[in-house]
Amino acid sequence: MRLTRPRRRKRRSFALWFLVGGVVICLAMFALTLLPPVRERLTWQAARWQAQVRRALNPPEEVVFVPQTQITPGAAQMTAFAALSADSTASPTTVLTASPVAMTVDAAVVTAPSTAAPTPLPSPTPLPPKVMLTGVVHEYQQFNNCGPANLAMALSFWGWQGDQRDTRAFLRPNLEVDDKNVSPEEMVAFVQRFTALRALTRVGGDLDLLKGLIAGGFPVLIEAGHHPPKDWWMGHYLVVNGYDDTTGYFTVQDSLINPDQPFLYEELASRWWRDFNYVYVLIYPPEREAQLFSILGPRLDEAYSYELAAQRALREIPAREGRDLFFTWFNLGSSRVGLKDYSAAAQAYDMAFSIYRTLSEEQRPYRLMWYQMGPYEAYYYTGRFQDVINLANTTFTWVGQAVLEESYYWRGMAYAALGQTNQAIADFQKAAALNPNYAAPRQELEKLGASLP
Repeated sequence: MRLTRPRRRKRRSFALWFLVGGVVICLAMFALTLLPPVRERLTWQAARWQAQVRRALNPPEEVVFVPQTQITPGAAQMTAFAALSADSTASPTTVLTASPVAMTVDAAVVTAPSTAAPTPLPSPTPLPPKVMLTGVVHEYQQFNNCGPANLAMALSFWGWQGDQRDTRAFLRPNLEVDDKNVSPEEMVAFVQRFTALRALTRVGGDLDLLKGLIAGGFPVLIEAGHHPPKDWWMGHYLVVNGYDDTTGYFTVQDSLINPDQPFLYEELASRWWRDFNYVYVLIYPPEREAQLFSILGPRLDEAYSYELAAQRALREIPAREGRDLFFTWFNLGSSRVGLKDYSAAAQAYDMAFSIYRTLSEEQRPYRLMWYQMGPYEAYYYTGRFQDVINLANTTFTWVGQAVLEESYYWRGMAYAALGQTNQAIADFQKAAALNPNYAAPRQELEKLGASLP
């Protein structure tokens, strides 16, 4: 039976409306992706999918860095390092030579790097059992925007008008690049340059210091390890603005999880914060400077804070194992870098990387070199230029992307020291292009008479 003409028209009309409806739906969906919240969520999901693909094809946990000059951790060496005497007076060393530095692991060499122990801290003033600082405006971070979001939250306490978009414009200026690292020093630079406030950063904080600062009216911005249930590790910032001795909890503004997030004292101070050598950033108005400096006491001196952190790491080594032991040795290296004791720092980092190789793949914090540059500095200033290059190459494998301007910079420095000028220029140009606010590679390009990117 033939279809009548009206039925054919209805079918064509239905098809046309179906097509038009599909186009409208597609345009509407496209329009939705232009909205910042939707675009942000899609970007986040796309990045997670890409990371999962990269991880499946080239598992970063399987890659390890092996220094050319190796120290294999053993009970004798760990005991020797942990038993360093407080009155040991070895001086810092700076070695700049293209030849690898010879190194043995007998007790004499391992125990040599200690400097004098810092003067004991004065007894703390009794604090209120509970303090909660209000006025921190919580922000949920945009994709990989933890640093800018937390800096904006810390600034908001002092009446700063802005959000993570404003801080990101300086801290992560290249919108085309997923910059993995915002350092505490970059945060301090933002505060000093773009606000009427002041800021400083130190290492070697502890639970009593956190409470004392909060009781004094100063929220504390800290960098810490993030330990989700599946145990994949990453760096994270937090703003600590309250404590309660009756419950044993800090109150934390967490840009990734929730506002007013409770954290057990020891969980925060002894696990999360430890992963970044107990580093903290303090923001304050000029008229409160004297009060803040009084709370800090001798910690105001950077060398003192580094030595305090180094001595803490030495005390912790005998009680640590596994990944915790890796972080403790790494912290010791970072503290020695801060003291310009590069030989001691290099030895500590060697021990850390040796322990890293013994960890199970699930326990390896392969993202650590996204945030920490101390090993580059230690190896460079002890003449171990090939180790700098090898570590940078390993780090690029760990991240799986052409990012991390600091790694390009330090690899360029090593190439330059070895006389490989073309490779050095290429790395400096890459570093400068990744972050236009990063002055160090631009200065090296000027020294070499090379063009900026």
